[in-house]
Amino acid sequence: MGKNKKRKLSQLIPDEIAHDGKPAHDVGIGSTLANLQASELHNQQPQDTAQDANYDEAGEWIVVGRGGKKRKTNNYPALVYNELHKQQSSIKIQDLQTIILYCIADGPSPQWVSIRHHFGVKKAVVLFVPGLERRMFDGSVRLGTAGNSDQDPELSNATSSPVKEEVIQNVPSSIAVQPSNGISRTFASPDDYLPVRLAAEDLPQPLQSLADCFEHLWPVKAPGDDRPSKVYSPLHAMLNAHIPKSHEQKEAEKAMKGAKPVNGQHWQNKRTPITKFITTKEELQENDYVLHPVWFTTEAERAAEVKRREAATQTTERGWVDTQAANLEAGVVPDKDVEKGSLNAGRTILAMDCEMCKVDGDDAALTRISLVGWDSEVVMDELVKPDKPIVDYLTQFSGITAESLDPVTTTLADIQKRLLGILTSQTILVGHSLHFDLEALKLTHPFIIDTSILYQHPRGPPLKPSLKWLAQKYLAREIQKGHGSVGHNSIEDSRACLDLVKMKCEKGPEWGSSTTSQETIFKRLARTPLNGHSSLTEGNYGKIGAIIDHGAPEKNFGQIATYSIGCNTDAEVVEGVKRAVLGDPDGAVIPGGGVDFTWARMRELEALRGWSNNHRFDLIQMDESPTANGDAEPPPSELGKKVASTVSLVQEVHASLPPCTLLVVYSGTGDPRDLARLQKMQRTFKKEYKTKKWDQLSVKWTDTEEQALKQAYRKAREGLGFVTIT
Repeated sequence: MGKNKKRKLSQLIPDEIAHDGKPAHDVGIGSTLANLQASELHNQQPQDTAQDANYDEAGEWIVVGRGGKKRKTNNYPALVYNELHKQQSSIKIQDLQTIILYCIADGPSPQWVSIRHHFGVKKAVVLFVPGLERRMFDGSVRLGTAGNSDQDPELSNATSSPVKEEVIQNVPSSIAVQPSNGISRTFASPDDYLPVRLAAEDLPQPLQSLADCFEHLWPVKAPGDDRPSKVYSPLHAMLNAHIPKSHEQKEAEKAMKGAKPVNGQHWQNKRTPITKFITTKEELQENDYVLHPVWFTTEAERAAEVKRREAATQTTERGWVDTQAANLEAGVVPDKDVEKGSLNAGRTILAMDCEMCKVDGDDAALTRISLVGWDSEVVMDELVKPDKPIVDYLTQFSGITAESLDPVTTTLADIQKRLLGILTSQTILVGHSLHFDLEALKLTHPFIIDTSILYQHPRGPPLKPSLKWLAQKYLAREIQKGHGSVGHNSIEDSRACLDLVKMKCEKGPEWGSSTTSQETIFKRLARTPLNGHSSLTEGNYGKIGAIIDHGAPEKNFGQIATYSIGCNTDAEVVEGVKRAVLGDPDGAVIPGGGVDFTWARMRELEALRGWSNNHRFDLIQMDESPTANGDAEPPPSELGKKVASTVSLVQEVHASLPPCTLLVVYSGTGDPRDLARLQKMQRTFKKEYKTKKWDQLSVKWTDTEEQALKQAYRKAREGLGFVTIT
């Protein structure tokens, strides 16, 4: 047949000419011939010259008669989904990223949807809306409407069955997380991954406006790891892109062993003051740091933190101390006192590394502390004798032995007193996974640079690179050679951390933020010529992007984006998106015409439902019994009002976009609260199990909890997405 390959029957018969409402593939031979004749007649009818020859107005695939001449087509871009895509699993956040890169950069074509005239897409906007959940659309999560009682049974969507309602109410979410149809299963059903066509009449009232903007709801699987039941960052999954490699590059990397040296051949240095790399409050929270009091600016925040520290036994009465710092502004050195071009910005920089041992109660206790200054000279190197009896010296890691500690009289209190005299409000502490060292010291300090956060793991967060790997890759230095035998050298580790930070200051923020396998989506766009140009030339720069987020986005991915806009409310986020897409009227900051790619996050729905990153601190105050449901959903009326408000803002963004703009909305994850609670229970159990008898455990971990953890993990990965072209 030459180039004319056989076509499936469903390709030859348009949906609109199927008889009696039956799908085309259900008809017999006689009906098939009749439909084919009707198809030919259909193709011979006069058509609008603006209509594509291959698609009808609804975007469905239609037949081009054999031998028909090629007709003039409309170049307006459009998304087309058809059952012929043979989708076998949920799409991932990376698939959403693929469609963005395909439309406005150099990415491959997506396999789960077809894009007609993708070169016509001018801009892309991504809205990250955590808190929006698939179970809202089938009525499993009730959304109340104004004027209705929260207990009114009609608050539930008409499509939700009594079986679903009973399962949700009678099964505690902390020990059993059931799918929305009430059936516990581990296999994938087509209902779990196929897109659902949106119809306003089938949706709860707060969600009905979405049907005016999007044709399908797409189940989107959040990134994760099945073995430890961990869900990875949906933010990084969207904003970090894999770098395409040639066959030769792949073969060369296979032949190399260990960490691959970074290739800085075409790198352009961008000297950056060290203060730009101070870990943010959000990063400290996400990485289990005990926060210094200056991070809490309101009475309510301070009171909540005092209560949390009391529950976690991290108070002064328990031996904890806070360094002297009145407020965050106290750490800023006046410009007149800073030498021009100075990388340390007039601050005192100290790199720290501690060694620990195990003491009675299976706790970690300080046995050695090393401090190194900006000039790499040793400021402090002391052995410390723990107050409790030592169970394990951990010599293979710490290098500490019983003989080395026998003559030591220095205690933790002595070290704390010395540190309080050394660490001022203008001191920056540098270290690797420094929260472990500070916990052993029972000390908090507001200004931290953590190299495990500063440099990325090759597979991205939440994985963290080891200090040994970072030193080998970026410093071409072998450290920790005594690992597993004679232990580490804490001075050597401190200097490695310091040199990694110095290198970051010399090279710039992007150094170490992407590996040989990944780069940020903004960097990919910067290599993409503007529309109408085949390459980057002088005066023809690459495409630009913007980040709009709550707080200070310029300290995270925003430092790599061309523009970053900080906001306090979701309404401000929407205004920021409009500004980024359309540009400033006077071109004062964002040029007229706006940016090519915009990423924005709405957080109010997430905060209302308790999905925010720092909700782990609230878990400490909850009853940890398996039947406790400490993360109760807000009342349906309140939740429905916030969902309606969020959907209205999404609709406002959709209405404001110029033609030929790709709009992607995604939730990132499903409900993570059960997973967080169960993971905390598991950590508590593992810690207690080493030192207590079974009947003395405050938390018991059995196969019931293990299966509940797996179900909660699957539930947390059930995200959703919407895609359209305006």
